[in-house]
Amino acid sequence: MITQILLFASVFLAIIVVEIFKKIKKNNINLLLTFSGAYLLGNITHHLLPEIFNHGTNHNIGIYILIGFLFQIILEFFSEGIEHGHYHQKKAIPISILISLSIHAFIEGIPLSGHLEEHTHNGLLTAIIMHKLPVSIVLLTIFLENGSSKKKAYFYLLIFAIMAPLGLLTSQFFEGIVAYNNEIMAIVIGILLHISTTIIFESSENHKFSKTKIIAICLGVIVSLFSH
Repeated sequence: MITQILLFASVFLAIIVVEIFKKIKKNNINLLLTFSGAYLLGNITHHLLPEIFNHGTNHNIGIYILIGFLFQIILEFFSEGIEHGHYHQKKAIPISILISLSIHAFIEGIPLSGHLEEHTHNGLLTAIIMHKLPVSIVLLTIFLENGSSKKKAYFYLLIFAIMAPLGLLTSQFFEGIVAYNNEIMAIVIGILLHISTTIIFESSENHKFSKTKIIAICLGVIVSLFSH
């Protein structure tokens, strides 16, 4: 239950941030994204990858990581790169973005069913939460700037917020999924690996790293190494 609450709260924390700071500068969002991307990358390499290779019996687990990486590319065709802060404003409400992010969140929640070791569970949970907050801020900002009422924007965010907990509950309800938990975990790692590397290299203008971006990247990696 705590995991579901944290997943849900990480999305709705975006409402508080947006309401408090109102007009959030793009540079500040990019810095938050850069930090989260570096944290994701450090978490993946230091915690998640060693776990699935050490505890898995499938020698083709690397293929599942690649599947996740490629699947995220397909999702970003519809989400237009919102996962790493990219979005071109349109007049129409971007429902395709919401659907893509919801699929992404649902898959991320599946391995958190409670069948993971505590160390691995916490590593994946914090990785998801660290990424969901800046993405939720961008998503909410997009809906509000596209002319949606706050009521409608919050409703859309609610849909996004319940998807990861729904993925978790689905894996608990269908016990057969447990047998493939390591493979699903590898797919999620592939998804997060694509997102983290893309964030780091595309959050900087002209792909050049400023001093603040370098500091954000270093902090993100250091925090990930000393977490859990």
